[in-house]
Amino acid sequence: MQVKVKRQTAETRTIVILDDGPRDPEAKKKLKTPLEFLNHMLEHIAWRSELNIAVEVEMDHFSLNHLVGEDVGITLGRAFKELLERRLEQGGTGYGFALAAIDDSLARAVVSFEGRAYLDLNFNNIIVPMATEGVNSEDLVAFWEGFVQGAQATLHLDLLKGRDNHGHHHWESLFRAAGQALRDALNIRPWRKDMTAGVAGRINFSVEVNP
Repeated sequence: MQVKVKRQTAETRTIVILDDGPRDPEAKKKLKTPLEFLNHMLEHIAWRSELNIAVEVEMDHFSLNHLVGEDVGITLGRAFKELLERRLEQGGTGYGFALAAIDDSLARAVVSFEGRAYLDLNFNNIIVPMATEGVNSEDLVAFWEGFVQGAQATLHLDLLKGRDNHGHHHWESLFRAAGQALRDALNIRPWRKDMTAGVAGRINFSVEVNP
């Protein structure tokens, strides 16, 4: 199954494709944001979620990194939401938990798709540099803030351990954990066919506007 989401604003045009088919050996080359370190982090999500992910970003004379982080996050989150909606019919769980490590850094991720956008990103007093590989940490935080908005999901990300002075491993462990939790949320468990992550079930709004 392939899901393609396009998000257009006056500032950016963002396209995200999720594909759960066989691994695309050229997938790495299809992560094309202006931020190389963000591309590297997206690769971790793809690798650990076991999905082929393609991302394209075009800027309309705005060259603000936080826009890239936020807009890619929103669009990727929406793509995961759309993919999960279709998997719910088969028993997709909609929730996931994971621990992930790289060398000195250990992170935990918990995600639940219940139509509620909430992010709790906690570094637990571990010093994370203001910038890593040329990308500001606040731009990576903006990515996750955007993701929960697009996915309408609750996401807890905790950096549990880390001594990397450059911050590279801190972020890698967080993105790895998130990718693994998303893989768990997309897993098919037949017993859960047509169920949702929370007992409230699917959310439906009815709106009437009277002049």
